Amino acid sequence: MDPNFPGTEDHGQALSRRPPRDPLTADFAPSGPVPARTTRLVCGDFLLTVNPVDGSEIEPCPPHARPDAPAKRTPAARAEYERAALPPAPPGHRVAEPELLERQEIRERLVRLLTHGRTVRLTGPGGSGRTALLDLVAEDCADLAPDGVVRLDGLHRTPDDLLRDLFHTVYDAPRHRLQPDELRETVKEIGAVVLIDDLDFGGTALTDLLEAAPECAFLLAATPDTPAAAGDIEEVDLPGLDRAAGVEILQRSVGRDLTEEEAVWAGDLWFESEGLPLRFVQAGALLRQREQLRASGGVVDEYGVFEDVRGPADAVLDLPLEDEEAEEVPLPSLAEAAAPAPLLASRLGTSARAALRFAVALDGELPHPAHLPALVGDTHADAALGELLGCGLISPAGSRYRLAAGVRAQLEAAGYDEDAPAEARTAARHYAWWAAHPSVTPERVCAEAAAVLTALETVLPGTEPAAEGEDEQATAVRLAHAAGAAFAAGLHWTAWEQALHAGSEAARLAQDVPERAYFHHELGILALVDGQLDRARSELEVSHGMRTALSDMRGTVAGRRALALVADRSGDLPGLAALMAAEEPAPARTAPLAPVPAAFTPSYGYGPETVVARQPGAAKGRGGVRAIARRNLVAAGSGALLVAVLGTVVTLGMTSDEGAGRNPASNVGGNPTATQDLDDGTLGAVPKRDEPTPAGVTTTRPVGPGPDGTPGTSDDPSPSATTGSPSADPTGTRGTGGGTTPRPTHGGGSTKPTGKPTKTGKPSTPPSDTDEPTTPGEPSDTGEPSTPDDPTTPPTTSTSAGGPADSATASAPASTEATESTGATDATESASTEPPVI
Repeated sequence: MDPNFPGTEDHGQALSRRPPRDPLTADFAPSGPVPARTTRLVCGDFLLTVNPVDGSEIEPCPPHARPDAPAKRTPAARAEYERAALPPAPPGHRVAEPELLERQEIRERLVRLLTHGRTVRLTGPGGSGRTALLDLVAEDCADLAPDGVVRLDGLHRTPDDLLRDLFHTVYDAPRHRLQPDELRETVKEIGAVVLIDDLDFGGTALTDLLEAAPECAFLLAATPDTPAAAGDIEEVDLPGLDRAAGVEILQRSVGRDLTEEEAVWAGDLWFESEGLPLRFVQAGALLRQREQLRASGGVVDEYGVFEDVRGPADAVLDLPLEDEEAEEVPLPSLAEAAAPAPLLASRLGTSARAALRFAVALDGELPHPAHLPALVGDTHADAALGELLGCGLISPAGSRYRLAAGVRAQLEAAGYDEDAPAEARTAARHYAWWAAHPSVTPERVCAEAAAVLTALETVLPGTEPAAEGEDEQATAVRLAHAAGAAFAAGLHWTAWEQALHAGSEAARLAQDVPERAYFHHELGILALVDGQLDRARSELEVSHGMRTALSDMRGTVAGRRALALVADRSGDLPGLAALMAAEEPAPARTAPLAPVPAAFTPSYGYGPETVVARQPGAAKGRGGVRAIARRNLVAAGSGALLVAVLGTVVTLGMTSDEGAGRNPASNVGGNPTATQDLDDGTLGAVPKRDEPTPAGVTTTRPVGPGPDGTPGTSDDPSPSATTGSPSADPTGTRGTGGGTTPRPTHGGGSTKPTGKPTKTGKPSTPPSDTDEPTTPGEPSDTGEPSTPDDPTTPPTTSTSAGGPADSATASAPASTEATESTGATDATESASTEPPVI
């Protein structure tokens, strides 16, 4: 039986392989969902809560949440902050960096200029040693200024970013983002020597940066193609090394004197490279690799089985090997020495070459060594950083590493970019998981911002909608969402804005509407904090429309609050908009402020509306005295309208029943009392017996209390009405209760009543019993009741127990009542035309 290839061997079934170990991921997996990481920031007058789930929430900062004035860091805190800003040190042993040669004179000149407070611009090509020279100048100027030396990285940074980096280096202000005016006032008080490496902007932007910190002395390191700033700035050029200095660098690299062949080779290299120090550092690495190959030639077999376990290049013996003990390895050609990156990479370990491929795919950005094991798939891949530094293939750039000048182009020519899209997708998936993990601080994500943004921009063009049945989000969308929230919490808002724009485009390509609404909301919050109110309103309205269509209640609430804050800052009045809409409909907006997909337009009533609607005719820049005057005018108009409406209501209430307050008959209850007239001494209920009743006057006789013995109840018989003189043409109609109602007279003037109103005196005795009551159903003296001429006028029943008090009512002033009724109707119609009360 072959132990390497087990089989049946005619002995039955072969033994199965040992089962794998039980997975341990279940033991370490969280029991529940991982909580989202929220951060509260104070941004000027706002309190911003970064919420990666529903979108950031913004509100006016309450007084108790305002931080104290920024205080300068203590020396210990300052040292800790600067230590965290340094690039990570490679693990294990690496070759020490050679000392700078022929740079002492320039070094002293730079220190002298900075001592006098001058601004200096150090210009040199890539690989000329600008970063190493800045390190030496920083050591010489440590005690020169009150706030010491501040090292900043200017690669892909704006003037505002550099000002904020300067502020946070000197001052301790966690979770506090100053407004531009506050930032400039605070930076003016900083007195330090500021060293900016890899500056990539100039002109007016650089002039503004220098004017913002007048108490600082700046040393700016840039390439010759960077625009210069206008003003009094000292220019210092960094030339190349001479031939002797180049040979000395090679000798220090290999630890011995060069042979005659190597010296000639070094001379040719110096002529071709124009004395750039980086070329001699890489040439020294080639010589060390050559020594390693000569020493290990008899050990490594021809198939390269043990190639990955070679010792590091610095393990070569210091002394040259004897000719008989060493394998002959030719020197690199001049072409290989002029572009040494492919040859150097071919002699490195597998992990180091894989790291270079990731750096080529990420536009020269090398991932942090802590990410290399996960990206490469080797637990010891972080050791590749030492190999790359020793070969001069990478150089420090702020808190990270990048490919050295010219290395990326050389590696791409050698085919290291063949799998660049796949490598970028791998890095993007890893960064999306890492940035969203709650154990990763925002500061760590901000330190890796360059690689994260490069991975995001690389995978963005290939974003496609998810296949049917798949719920996985696009990698670009997940990375932009996770990294954007971390950039916002870490106060790296330039990277935050870039991530939001890329995420919005990725969500559009992936047709992910919820994520697209989230990115628009975040862009609106960012614009609101920066004071760009029109842009903030546009972004928030787009997000609000999408979330309303999706029935995202929590996201909609956050958007409404932000829109209300935008309206308050821009001077819009929600109450005025509602009032004007009630009086006159506002014209519809001809075009949306931002493109919104028609498929997601809400179909129900409150969909297209927001809490605060922007008026189409609103002018820009509302505020100040004009806004106050307009508010006062609106308030005065609203008050006048309210007074007019209230007056109309009161007038209608008083005129709706004009005689209700003056006619006692209308106030008589179920058990009326008789009153005595001051003129004739009679009771208002019954006229005197000895006086004849005037013609046309209708009188009502009291009736009995009914079967229950209680007057004023429903079982009482109806009183009968009689007239003093019957007429063939009666002027009134008989109601249901026995009383008569005067018929209105259409046309002609009204008759003035001759009697006086009855005044209430002391209660008197009930009416005399001499008058017999008329029993129900008994016909009255006036005959049958007449039918009204106007069928549309309902009959009015008189329920007064005493009847009319004087002859004025008996003469039936119908024209007066008709006029009053018509006036009341007109008043009611005029009141109905008033605008509704809001």
